[in-house]
Amino acid sequence: MNTAIEALRLPLGTDLSGFVALLRRLGVPHRVSEDGGEQVLWVPDPRLAHEVNLLYVRFPEGDPQGLTPAAPRRASGVFRQLRHSPLTSLMLLATLLVAALTLLGENLATVGWLSFQAFHIRGDYLYFVPLTESLAAGQWWRLLTPMLLHFGWLHLAMNSLWYWELGRRIEARQGSLMLLLLTLAFGLASNAAQYLFGGPGLFGGLSGVLYGLLGHCWIFHRLSPDAAYRLPPGVVVMMLVWLLVCLSGLVSALGLGAIANAAHVAGLLAGCLTGAIGGAWARRLG
Repeated sequence: MNTAIEALRLPLGTDLSGFVALLRRLGVPHRVSEDGGEQVLWVPDPRLAHEVNLLYVRFPEGDPQGLTPAAPRRASGVFRQLRHSPLTSLMLLATLLVAALTLLGENLATVGWLSFQAFHIRGDYLYFVPLTESLAAGQWWRLLTPMLLHFGWLHLAMNSLWYWELGRRIEARQGSLMLLLLTLAFGLASNAAQYLFGGPGLFGGLSGVLYGLLGHCWIFHRLSPDAAYRLPPGVVVMMLVWLLVCLSGLVSALGLGAIANAAHVAGLLAGCLTGAIGGAWARRLG
């Protein structure tokens, strides 16, 4: 790595082997060194450092759910989890399939069929078709399919890990149908918000949905405490801090890429609303 950003600083006695194995599995560039009597994990850029930090909050010892290569004796546990979380598994399968078909955003011809707005390619520029024309032609799927688009392996891996984590919680507590309805609602809200506030553009990813699922679990648990919705300490704070950093424009100013801020905010607000309704109802029934 030509440049290095500190992602984690931990005592020398902390065992990072499992977490490092997870980073290798995800293809995340990194190195670990000793500095000032502590071990430091370095990555190439600030955005990646934040994502690695979030990943460590959830999986400090690697991945106990079998997302990394596992020994045969753990395989049955993985399949059992897949059977118990069918909608979560199907959503991730659809996301992986779209990633393969679009070559993670490189195949623009395929991306054009799934993006919020259709577009034409002329030279190095994309010319977007008005959304009303696409909807008039019956292309209503565009309102939802951008959530399946991902641009890069890390983008896909991080969103998949978080959907697996949050989706299974909701599916276990409120059922597959509720997770499906929430996913579609958050996807529609985040995509529409990004279009309305960001204007014509190419955007995608599950992150708006993830902020919705996060907000749902967070508020639901505060109103009606439930073990399924008890998130690891610091997760909500870190996600909200990251949202504020993105809203500040710092990430874009550093040249780390455009962030779909409107999608994230809309997803979070929609999730807090559904969490408030669900939590209040559950408390009333309880």
